[in-house]
Amino acid sequence: MPIKPSEKEEEYFARQEMQRRIAEQAKRAQALAEEEKKRLKQLHYMHCPKCGMELHEERMEGVAVDICSTCHGVWLDDGELAKLTEGNKSLFSTVRQLFS
Repeated sequence: MPIKPSEKEEEYFARQEMQRRIAEQAKRAQALAEEEKKRLKQLHYMHCPKCGMELHEERMEGVAVDICSTCHGVWLDDGELAKLTEGNKSLFSTVRQLFS
């Protein structure tokens, strides 16, 4: 004779199943988000934001800047502008003093 589970047991196992499904769904969503991030990086990495053509790196005063061969746009990464202007502080301060 089979033993019928109590209502509390059914509720417990239903809750466990629901938590398992929610965890699986969260894992799938995270995996999809990571795949989308990789796909977008491949699509846009080292491409000109203005015209979409490929960028190439050139050294300018010891700093690697990205230049578009089509529209000739110059693109700087975080901190590169500060590095480029670091050596010319006296020039910039002199120009500022002239116009002040």
